Amino acid sequence: MMNLSDNCNDYMMSSSFYAEMPHESKEKMNQPNTMKEMPEAERPYEKCEKMGAEKLTDVELLAVLLRTGSRGENSVSLAWRILYGAEDKGILGLHQFSLERLRKIKGIGRVKAVQISCILELARRLSKASYSEMLSFSQPETIARYYMEDLRHEKQEVMKLLMLNSKARLIGETNISKGTVNSSLITPRELFIEALQKDAVSIVLMHNHPSGDPTPSREDMLTTKRILDAGALIGIELLDHIIIGNNCYISFREEGIL
Repeated sequence: MMNLSDNCNDYMMSSSFYAEMPHESKEKMNQPNTMKEMPEAERPYEKCEKMGAEKLTDVELLAVLLRTGSRGENSVSLAWRILYGAEDKGILGLHQFSLERLRKIKGIGRVKAVQISCILELARRLSKASYSEMLSFSQPETIARYYMEDLRHEKQEVMKLLMLNSKARLIGETNISKGTVNSSLITPRELFIEALQKDAVSIVLMHNHPSGDPTPSREDMLTTKRILDAGALIGIELLDHIIIGNNCYISFREEGIL
């Protein structure tokens, strides 16, 4: 198992991943109803100007982006409720919110729901873009980094097919399944039709484990073998099968399975 953070095993062995997340003090939620009533040094905008955005807490950052609160509640209190009020997952919990779910939060209307959704998408694209120049399909770690934010927050297993040309450059990608990765549901025929239409010379399979643990299941192994064998018959090489966990991954090629 290859780790993209300090220690992937810490995540696997901990009783709760979120227990290690920084937790905003609930005392800070005893806030005035408006920003103007807050001491100037505690206002997120002023604090950012004087100390820099890096000094703001997660709640304060979200409050700045929300701009306003709701009736009887300032933006800091509203931001805290979004991050910690329901499931208490903090900033990572934002990835679980759809537009519909956001709008169910008191004080979040259409505009704020869209704002938050767009902020999350921008963060995902920024993370992906930062790894694009390092992407090499001969190096599984760079592939995992590039697709990490696309997959690690998914609630269901999503399998991607990456199609490469003779120079090992990406010429196409597509999602071939969503749900449980099952060898009987993913047919090599449908997968290789996609690859042949793109004139792919080789392919890489990639999917996530919503549990955060990328250890391959029996179905993962069976699916990989079927696709490997089918590819050998038609001349399209399966270069790797990468399983994405929470900031960690497993590469079948690195593990010697392929």
